[in-house]
Amino acid sequence: MKPERGVNPPVAMTIAGSDSGGGAGIQADLKTFAALGVFGTSVLTAVTAQNTTSVLGVRRLEPEFVDLQIEAVLSDLPVAAVKTGMLASAAIVAVVARRAAAGELPHLVVDPVMVTSTGTPLLDDDAVAAYLELLLPHTTVCTPNMREAALLTATEVTDLASMESAARKIAEHGARVVVVKGGHFGGDQAPDVVLADGVMTVLVGPRVVSANDHGTGCSLSSAIAAYLARGADTLEAVARAKAFVARAIEGAASWTLGAGHGPLDHFGWNAPAQ
Repeated sequence: MKPERGVNPPVAMTIAGSDSGGGAGIQADLKTFAALGVFGTSVLTAVTAQNTTSVLGVRRLEPEFVDLQIEAVLSDLPVAAVKTGMLASAAIVAVVARRAAAGELPHLVVDPVMVTSTGTPLLDDDAVAAYLELLLPHTTVCTPNMREAALLTATEVTDLASMESAARKIAEHGARVVVVKGGHFGGDQAPDVVLADGVMTVLVGPRVVSANDHGTGCSLSSAIAAYLARGADTLEAVARAKAFVARAIEGAASWTLGAGHGPLDHFGWNAPAQ
């Protein structure tokens, strides 16, 4: 998807951590923005040493420097949508929340990255309360997976009914739309629960069988932000983002990049020739 020739592309910003393996985090966000015709800007919160099999280390940036990066982008570029990924600490969550409360982060999509798929924590314990109390009241779309929804609600999230219950509890903290992702849901379907304006919808798609699913959550939230930046309404953005990620997983299914969970095909390199 390309911007119209001769017209400035819409601008989106990602506030997240770096993935040295290139599959998730800032790297996945910028690939997604580019694939969907959006100019991507970035604010680093942390640097990780990771690959397709494990996270070897995490180094957080100072909250003041995170804020300085945000200021640098906002003071010069017309940001139309923002997504957050790994925020790493309560102090960084608070920095982002202050900007959001001031109305400086339009169409804010919050992906509450808290733990890796292998169980490595990516967030300080006290940051969960900061999300709930400070950031979610200013959030357009919140996109937790089932594990993150469980942490945010202090409940078990294991099936469709508990996903819906978690979505309602998260929405009580102010997020206008909550998407509880069912990527860890068993079976041959991949349901996502969407709560918007009190109405619950379940977006169902076939599960794409692939070992290459690293960065799916990052890519979904950044795709939502990209579509919002392009002017889509919220529910349309969520549905189109889900379809984009499904295509990206399917496209990379035959890849053998790395020994673990490999990356997605963000650019449709494996799409059938037209």
